[in-house]
Amino acid sequence: MAWILILFLILLGGLIAPFGDILGTKIGKARFSILKLRPKKTATIITIITGAFISSISIGLLILVSEEFRQRLFVDIPFLQKTLDESKKALIPLQKEQKELEGKIINKEKQLNQLKNNIKEFRRGNIVIKRGQTLFIAEINSSSNLKIDFTKINNEADKFVKKIVIPINKEAKNILLWRPSDITKIQKIAARGGNWILLIKSATNVLKGDNYVFVSPDLLENKFIVKKGDVITSSTLGESDLNLKSINLKIKSLLRETRDEIKSKGSQVSEIKTNGNFVKKIRDFLQENQNIKFKLEVVSLRDSKTVEPIVVEINILKIES
Repeated sequence: MAWILILFLILLGGLIAPFGDILGTKIGKARFSILKLRPKKTATIITIITGAFISSISIGLLILVSEEFRQRLFVDIPFLQKTLDESKKALIPLQKEQKELEGKIINKEKQLNQLKNNIKEFRRGNIVIKRGQTLFIAEINSSSNLKIDFTKINNEADKFVKKIVIPINKEAKNILLWRPSDITKIQKIAARGGNWILLIKSATNVLKGDNYVFVSPDLLENKFIVKKGDVITSSTLGESDLNLKSINLKIKSLLRETRDEIKSKGSQVSEIKTNGNFVKKIRDFLQENQNIKFKLEVVSLRDSKTVEPIVVEINILKIES
């Protein structure tokens, strides 16, 4: 059937095409004009219409005779278009994930390049100060003269860092390099009032013997992190935990939680100091009390601000049933 249809279309095109050519030639010779066009252009238009007529008849016959063609034209093509639209919608989240993945890759490449640079610096010399390391801590009171205070702090920090980086060169001065915008920012914030802590950090790795150290400041509010008698963290234990091994594990866990807690409040202290008497107190408690529930509390022994040490003791208490 398909071959017969194709053969028929070829014959039909072969018959109509000469007809269109003859018609166009006769119209040209007769100098016939449509819409006031020149005869030559009129003949060209007639030829084009004839070609379009051939195509229309061909498509019409295919639709009329071939069920497969109708299926492809009216069912398959819309279905494919719908599928394509759905695929485009499904592709949107994948494109977002691709962008996120590309961003992560870029960050990893930056970290890798930084690591390579650090390795080169290690090979090139002896690193005495690491990037991000706190070099100097000072308190700034906004009620005093900020410019005088800042100059004094800078000079003291410069002397301290110089002893680390170039201890032999006693004549070297002003090895700390600040960005003017950082200094202006510090003075504006401190001028608002209150007490502040200035952390001077190294902006780069520094080798022994370097002549300059680039620094970046961090200004923090000098506030109370804990006060004397505050319970920072606590934990309840049952009868099965009444042994020294369980107690020791719980104490280590509590101290980690305590360190995380004070960090979240803004403390710049990395270690917590403990009162050693609590170990004997807990041991004596366990000997006198059995088969009960109890609580461990980490209690502050002093008022501590942003950069002041955190000193704690661990108390053990009965839980009334």
